[in-house]
Amino acid sequence: MKKLDKLILREFFGPFLLTFAVVEFILLTQYMLKYLDELVGKDLGAEVFGELLFYFSINMAPVALPLAVLLSSLMTFGSLGEHHELTAIKTSGIALTRILRPVLIVVGLITVGAFFFNNLVVPKANLKAYSLLWDIRQKKPAMNFKEGAFYNGIPGYSIKVNEKMNDGQTLRDVMIYDHTKGGTNTTIILADSGEMYMDYNDTYLVLELFRGNTYVDQSSSSYRNSNEQFVRQEFDKSKLMLSMASFNFDRTREELFSDNKMMKNISELSVVTDSLRRHSRREQQLYAPNVDPFYMYFKADTGQVKNGLRILDKKVARELPELTPEIRLMATNKARNIKSFTASYVERVRNTLREANNYEVEIWRKYTQSASIIIMFLIGAPLGAIIKKGGLGVPVVISIVFFISMYVMSILGEKWAREGMVSVGAGMWAANLILLPVGLFFLYQARNDSSLLELDFWRKLMARLRRNKL
Repeated sequence: MKKLDKLILREFFGPFLLTFAVVEFILLTQYMLKYLDELVGKDLGAEVFGELLFYFSINMAPVALPLAVLLSSLMTFGSLGEHHELTAIKTSGIALTRILRPVLIVVGLITVGAFFFNNLVVPKANLKAYSLLWDIRQKKPAMNFKEGAFYNGIPGYSIKVNEKMNDGQTLRDVMIYDHTKGGTNTTIILADSGEMYMDYNDTYLVLELFRGNTYVDQSSSSYRNSNEQFVRQEFDKSKLMLSMASFNFDRTREELFSDNKMMKNISELSVVTDSLRRHSRREQQLYAPNVDPFYMYFKADTGQVKNGLRILDKKVARELPELTPEIRLMATNKARNIKSFTASYVERVRNTLREANNYEVEIWRKYTQSASIIIMFLIGAPLGAIIKKGGLGVPVVISIVFFISMYVMSILGEKWAREGMVSVGAGMWAANLILLPVGLFFLYQARNDSSLLELDFWRKLMARLRRNKL
């Protein structure tokens, strides 16, 4: 490797690692804010949150790479141009394409690696991330008794504490409704004070109550109309054991989530897509035989079927009846039934096609996200050489503009592809195909040492036409 290549690569890797870490952090933070309300207050520990953040950071990596390459290439070649290093290299007879070559090779390797990473690693990370997120959603928040309010987090009990002492374990004026035997408030416990603590390896909550009464409403038929229907028991000390099994963090089997399109690689997605499209074609072919019973025929049936429709004789088997109000009503009802059946049938076929498009979108996404890395480099590197500004000022603004443009075009193309307005491949590749000429234009301008919007080829064309007197 030549010293020039080492110099350029050394200038590129530092900003690339920095920008990738920053972009990954920003995207991860923005994504996790959607689930913040479902994560806090459940006392899961740093290990569970660290695992969830690790899996989602893998999910964000394919999105962060294009922006990181764009920003780092802008910073690298903008800094070289700002410090006149790029000019010095060019004056020694080295073309811009030769200067870009080492970084282009590295970006090409990153593109190939990103594709295999997106196809093989990201689906497994998604499976673990979303299964873990589901389990976190199902877990109840950590137990927290608020003064003067009923707490219903423990199954079968409603507990109200009017006052909690400073230690958090001593309670004053406790009221407990016991619903474990079904029915309404048949058992009520009132206590002057109490203490709570965990026992048996934190599997049970112990409520030790002092100076209180238990009221039981025995409304069964055996106690009806008797003096024992209502029972009051006074106690000086009573202990209530409440199971904390509902607060355990149980992990669901990951296989239950494996059918989602985000958890599949390209080969698995292709199998599902082909199955859905074959099912859609089969449903379209079966429409005619399914709608045929809704019609009433007055011709002799030959028993032959062609293209799903009956072949009938030309002779009328019997005279058609006169149009009476009853016949008109019957025909109207049949027409309504056919319309309703057709609408539901078409909607079912459309849903199948839409689902097939969703799976095919995931296939093309793995290609387009990887290809966008090298396209962002073709935009960033020449543009940095043109504007000659390094640092985090101008490059950040330009990177945000191009990244948002690519993101908006990708979302539009994906939406059109899902709805079948355009082919899935065209919709997914639209953003890259639109930005590719922009990158090539910047490369042409930088190679000819032109300013950003100065069109050298147009000026040269006009000069040649004047020389030829055209």
